[in-house]
Amino acid sequence: MAPIPITIITGFLGSGKTTLLLNIIPQLRTANPSYRLALLKNEFGDVAIDSQLASSSAISGVQELLNGCICCNLVGQLSTALAELRVNVNPDRIVIETSGSAFPATLAIEVNRLARESGYYTLDGVISVIDVENWKGYEDTSYTARIQARYTDLIVFNKWESCDERRFDECLDRVGDLEVDVAWVKSNRGQVPVDVIFGIDGGLAKTLTEETTTNGNGHFHEGHSHDYGHNHDHQTEVEVLSVTLSGEAGTAVNGTKLMTLLDTAPKDEVYRIKSVLTASPTVRNSGEDKTVVSTTLSDQPGRYILNWAFGRWTFTPLHSEVVEHSSSYRTVLRMTIILARYESTKWKKKLETGGFLELEGNKKGELAITKVS
Repeated sequence: MAPIPITIITGFLGSGKTTLLLNIIPQLRTANPSYRLALLKNEFGDVAIDSQLASSSAISGVQELLNGCICCNLVGQLSTALAELRVNVNPDRIVIETSGSAFPATLAIEVNRLARESGYYTLDGVISVIDVENWKGYEDTSYTARIQARYTDLIVFNKWESCDERRFDECLDRVGDLEVDVAWVKSNRGQVPVDVIFGIDGGLAKTLTEETTTNGNGHFHEGHSHDYGHNHDHQTEVEVLSVTLSGEAGTAVNGTKLMTLLDTAPKDEVYRIKSVLTASPTVRNSGEDKTVVSTTLSDQPGRYILNWAFGRWTFTPLHSEVVEHSSSYRTVLRMTIILARYESTKWKKKLETGGFLELEGNKKGELAITKVS
């Protein structure tokens, strides 16, 4: 049996990795309705959110590694997770989507090691997604954002449509500062042809080995020693809050107060808000007219997946046929908030006292907020 190609999709928080992946699925199904795409998702926090979104989008199999970095404390789980997908799904391809702070070169090394030792896999390439609109906000402070673009086979420039050419040229200049010749493409509102994303030669990623990264051209120097020459604690570049709002059966989140949080959260402090929650159908996506009356057939609360990034967000209905992950099952709201460094203490207090997360009506709920990273 031919080895299963593996594609790594990486990029900083909110760059549009999941959107890029979800837009690939219809193209695959059009070309081959029986195509089996499996996803290995690594995300911050202790609640499975993106994997549930992906499961609602006809991906054949999903594994999610929670509350850790796939290139550090979760790297030992990679072999097991890939094996479970290989045995249970028998996929045509596996996509590994990393958390915003994962280190793609080290991950590529581990995939190459597993490929050599098992013969079950082959690394197809590393894709780095760059958010043109917002990249300027963290490019000077994030070690990870720079390293991700350096060890990649293809850069996808996302969210460039609302920017002028000068902003885009600035991003190209910053990529050029990394002194690596990398192919790049602009997305069309998060869409890229599947034959551009898959089937990459992977010239750089396939050659990554422990020796080249620790003894080669010096890219991994500066004191970054992992098992593969990397001990930079890049998870400290962000802080993560885990939020739980509990209540009686049938209760829902107060949508008006939640929308206030989504409308006002400053994107230089809050990078991502992800949640699985019960809410009324009056909740709206960013940019939708607040005065429009919902056309939903039922006015009963429903289950939603909330995905907020840099001031824009969507509510995706969680269909009843989808088996909800145990991390959010039967809980009114489970939320992960990814913040800039040094912001978690302030935001924990703000969420506890600001009235943003409450139940509808006069019902009392129990709000619990903990820092997990």
